[in-house]
This record gives sequence, structure tokens and C-alpha cells, in this order.
Amino acid sequence: MLQHSKSLSFWKNGLLLSGVAVLALFGRRAMPSGAQSAQADSAVFSSQPANVGDAKIAALAYHDSGAYDHDLNEVAEKAIGWIKSRSRQVARPALVLDIDETALSNWEILQRDDFGRPIPGPCEPASEAPCGWAAWDQLGIDPAIQPTLRVFQQARALGMAVFLLTGRPESQRSATERNLAAAGYAGYAKLYMVPDGAHFASAADFKAPIRAELEKMGYQIVANVGDQPSDLQGGHAERSFLLPDPFYRVP
Repeated sequence: MLQHSKSLSFWKNGLLLSGVAVLALFGRRAMPSGAQSAQADSAVFSSQPANVGDAKIAALAYHDSGAYDHDLNEVAEKAIGWIKSRSRQVARPALVLDIDETALSNWEILQRDDFGRPIPGPCEPASEAPCGWAAWDQLGIDPAIQPTLRVFQQARALGMAVFLLTGRPESQRSATERNLAAAGYAGYAKLYMVPDGAHFASAADFKAPIRAELEKMGYQIVANVGDQPSDLQGGHAERSFLLPDPFYRVP
């Protein structure tokens, strides 16, 4: 059920860590001989998933090591190269962007909530206490993800129409528009948000039909950029660009 956005309107409920995948960064650690002999008597659980605590450590290391920024820049440069070459060949070229962990970063609250997703509850910016995501989004203080901002700016310089598709609910429109403007996203064509109370099984169920509608309006979606596979599924874009995000998964 999609209720809340990637930050609130629907998708990310509870602890939605896909950081488990990052555990590939870590090999089996060497242990003292005593620990090895003790482990020899323990059972091996072939069906046990990776430890969530280790996944959080791996996700934090990926972000703080600079690898995350490197990968963001790499994807953004590919997107910029593509829209530069393709937009001139299209009558009404368009770029579609997701918001959370694509246009804007929620890294501060991800850390404060220890990668959890509590939706209700207060959020006091001056405090280091956990935040409710609904209250956080209403603050409108997310910084831009700079590589994505460069993609946006390049698209606008090329005369492309830019559409923002987010899972955030309509009740957050004012805060989201204020946040986008403060982060440097000025001049986009339209911001699509989830109607209050609407429910979707997947982000794709909300976003793909909107992209189809844009095509009916005469736009050719040259590029679609998001941090979740569900941001990109469903077609209606010439090329899709998936940004790294090991911090949560949206259906």
C-alpha cells in the first residue's frame, strides 16, 4: 500500500533498508582462534538474511566514504550527456525527476532515525532526537542532491520541460515547493503529487500513468531519473537513470 511518499504519502513504511545489499562490501572478518573454535559448534543458517545492523553500518560507510557521491556524479554525467545529444532531436523534450533521494536529500533524518521510517511524531530541528517523517517534510529544509541539480539545470538550459513526480501527498505541496525553490529547482513545468488519501501498491502504479499522460500531451520524455527501480518501471521514457540508494527500498 502506498501511503505517504517516499517520505510520506505512501511507500516507505517501517524499516525499509535495502542496505543489506551493500554488505557485499564486507568480507568475512578474521576472528581470534578461540572465537573460531567456538563458532565451529554453531549452526549455519543458509536461509538467514544478512544482519540488519551490519547493513546499516555498510550503508553509512558507503555514504561517508565518498563512494555514494562518486556514484551519484557518475549517473548524473551520463544523464547530462544523453539529454545534450537527444534533446535537440526532439520537438518537445522532457525530463522527469523523482524528489526524495533524487532531487532532494533526506540524509539528516535518515541518520537521526537510524534508517527507520516513523511517519507520525514531532520533529525539532535543533534536537538530535528522532523525527517523524511527516513533520520533517513539512519543514522544507532538505538540501539539493547536487549532481541531480546539475541535470536539472542542464535540461532547463536546453529548453527542456522538467516534470517532478513524487510520492509525497498533496498536503505537503506548499512545503515541498518552498523546499525545491530554496534548493535551486526553479522553472520546472509541473510538480505531480499523490492525492491525499490515495493508495498504490507500487510507485510505478502512480508514476507510469502520469508519464503516459505527458506523452499524450505531446512531450517526449527523453530521460527519467530516480533512486528506486519503481520510479523508473512502467516505460514511457526513452532512457532511465537509476541513482544509488542503499538506504531504503520502495515497492
